[in-house]
Amino acid sequence: MSNDPYISLKNPDFRFFISARLLLTIATEMQGVIVGWQILKYTKDPLMFGLIALTEAIPFILTALFAGHVADIIQRKKIILVSTTILTVFTFFLFAFTLNDSYFIHKVGILPIYMVIFFTGIGRAFIAPSFFAFLSQIVPREQYPNATTWNSTAWQVGAIAGPALGGILCVIGVGVSYATDFMLMIIALGLCTFIKSHPIPERQNKEDLFTSLAQGIKFVFSNQVVIGSLSLDLFAVLFGGAVALLPLFATTVLHTGSIGFSMLRAAPSIGAVLMAAVMVHNPPFKNAGRNMLLAVAGFGVCVVLFAISTNIYLSILLLALSGAFDSISVIIRATILQLMTPDEMRGRVSSVNNIFLGSSNEIGGFESGLVAKIMGLIPSVIFGGSMTILIVTFTALKSKAIRSLHLDAKSR
Repeated sequence: MSNDPYISLKNPDFRFFISARLLLTIATEMQGVIVGWQILKYTKDPLMFGLIALTEAIPFILTALFAGHVADIIQRKKIILVSTTILTVFTFFLFAFTLNDSYFIHKVGILPIYMVIFFTGIGRAFIAPSFFAFLSQIVPREQYPNATTWNSTAWQVGAIAGPALGGILCVIGVGVSYATDFMLMIIALGLCTFIKSHPIPERQNKEDLFTSLAQGIKFVFSNQVVIGSLSLDLFAVLFGGAVALLPLFATTVLHTGSIGFSMLRAAPSIGAVLMAAVMVHNPPFKNAGRNMLLAVAGFGVCVVLFAISTNIYLSILLLALSGAFDSISVIIRATILQLMTPDEMRGRVSSVNNIFLGSSNEIGGFESGLVAKIMGLIPSVIFGGSMTILIVTFTALKSKAIRSLHLDAKSR
């Protein structure tokens, strides 16, 4: 494994790849903000706002496994180009809707917006496994850990920049916001065209659809390291759901306004980006299993301490630390998947991962709200953080494979 922290960035294809990934992340994240703003503007109904995430999550989850199968039988670049084109076209529809929105709202209501979001969820389901699988064809195996770290960093930067840019542009106008969103997707699509095409890895067996899907699921659940790492992240998101309750903490515990809430909301992502920058130069892969366990435990501790904090600056610091710990586990998990997944199964395994974690945010938010209703706000978050620590402790005691895990280019 090279010690050069910029080794993968010296590859022109990877530079195009990561730039396209960054712009697409910014575009999709800012689109969520714009659509939410637009729905509230038209309806003034919080329920209609809440349905946005559900409208995108349902088709994403239902399509994910099939999308992974497709990523293993069709050239990944083709899927990325077609899916990105679809997202770009539907973003243009959202922009066109704003050109005479009073007419559309009067004639057909907001249903077209939800229809666009529904198809956006399908597009995202196909893009996710294709990007994951395509990465392994762009860089040599010994660069997987470094490339995965940069790829995760790009996503975190996009997750910060997208909502921030969307919020700023919404003040100027929804039409301007969608036009910017559309242009970012056009540029991302253009960057993808410059990446060299690669043939699909040869598959030993030509299974039918259902057998193919079953093979991807079987691989994940039969590999102790893979299923263990996925489960740790899943339970951390499910039980460590402080972020889902931030509006309540901001108003009832920390007694801060919109600026304070924005700082709280941004803190985990900022911590994640800063930690990713550290990991580029100091990779956490030598004792990867131990580092992942400590990181998820650290995340749980931060959640518990955040629950009892009454100082906004301490709360911001704790959320930033939680994001930093989360970044460590995310990068290690992504590297595990890259190194341990057979080339011909990358799409399907990535889709199983997406189902695990793509739905966990919504389910985690529901769990947090339900437990807060039963136990109270602060006790519910203490409970969630404590459960995360308990699960890490159980995993550490029971899984020697994870405790002793080291990652390098030879890992399989």
